[in-house]
Amino acid sequence: MIYDFDTPVDRSNTNSLKWNVKENELPMWVADMDFKAAPEILDAIQARAAHGVFGYTEIPDAWYEAYIGWWESRHGFRMEKDWLIFCTGIVPAISSMVRKLTTPAEKVLVQTPVYNIFFNSIMNNGRQVLESPLVYDGETYHMDFADLEEKLADPQTSLMILCNPQNPAGNLWDRGTLARIGDLCKKYHVTVISDEIHCDLTSPGYEYIPFASVSDTCREISVTCLAPTKTFNLAGLQTAAVSVPDETLRHRVWRGLNTDEVAEPNAFAVNAAVAAFTKGAPWLDELRVYIEENKKTVTEYAAEHMPQLHVVPSKATYLMWLDCGAWVNAAHKNSQHSGSGSADTDGSANAKKESACPEQTDLAEFIREKTGLYVSSGSAYGGNGAQFLRMNVACPHSLVLDGMQRLKKGLAGFGAF
Repeated sequence: MIYDFDTPVDRSNTNSLKWNVKENELPMWVADMDFKAAPEILDAIQARAAHGVFGYTEIPDAWYEAYIGWWESRHGFRMEKDWLIFCTGIVPAISSMVRKLTTPAEKVLVQTPVYNIFFNSIMNNGRQVLESPLVYDGETYHMDFADLEEKLADPQTSLMILCNPQNPAGNLWDRGTLARIGDLCKKYHVTVISDEIHCDLTSPGYEYIPFASVSDTCREISVTCLAPTKTFNLAGLQTAAVSVPDETLRHRVWRGLNTDEVAEPNAFAVNAAVAAFTKGAPWLDELRVYIEENKKTVTEYAAEHMPQLHVVPSKATYLMWLDCGAWVNAAHKNSQHSGSGSADTDGSANAKKESACPEQTDLAEFIREKTGLYVSSGSAYGGNGAQFLRMNVACPHSLVLDGMQRLKKGLAGFGAF
């Protein structure tokens, strides 16, 4: 490999949200990579910093060309310049669009388990979350179209937020699935926001399908959220875009973003995005191979040391969705059993109850307390997430191994078979 992903980067004393943890804790939670950005991007940022003047910034043609060229060459989808609007981040854009495209108390549909911040963008703006749970067959997830249509048919449902690729389970939705969503949403007059921030982080040999590329219908009823931030680890630079082909919908989105003041770039946002999309492909291709090896390590380690742990197959994102149902169910049974006994004179029943994992104990919190491994609790993602953990494996291989060893130790103490 040309690029170094093995050497750990000390992120302490950098005000890192991810690494603001206790000594000896290992954070593998928030979707933030532990790799330095591509050297080509660092060069662009350093060149801009060397200029020394950081005034207000306009969006140059090079920014539009970078997005258009990347999506056409990498994903076979041609966008037009007029479709693209700069925004400071996908979450601010989604929150703005929820406010602009819906009215208070209307329903916004999400397919759970899904990125937990969607819930914040909906509820914080006075709208209702409407869940259409994905169906888990014990191996992976698929959509329940009967339930989806029922929920879309509700006159109060005016917006759907689609996660494409899906976070946290890493599904790549096929063309037929996306087309069916588009047809249903058009039938019931529901606008689609397609969050495609993880689209470039697919396994080698696999490709995502842009929602707007599937059909005229999908293109006309949707807004697509795009960014280099997950792909190239640039979240702190606040640089993203929305693509809105339909002129009327685009005006409404543009008006919302500007009203909320989330459409103006900082001094580094444009340069970093242009460098990423015009020079970052070799770095990304190596990164995808490295992440795939980390995913393989998780799967093989689990199979050898924790056979009851099911690692949901993932072809996108650097996140692993770990089915810990065996431990959660065992802890639940132990809690019920220990709670049903009568206390002995020496208090042994109480002691037994305290040693068992109570039903209400959060698995992620337990593991963090016992081992220092900090992963995300699946319950935050809705649906059947309570029996899952989400683990971020975008880090050096040595940290993945450390994380799996800690996970084994933590699960061993959480309920017995």
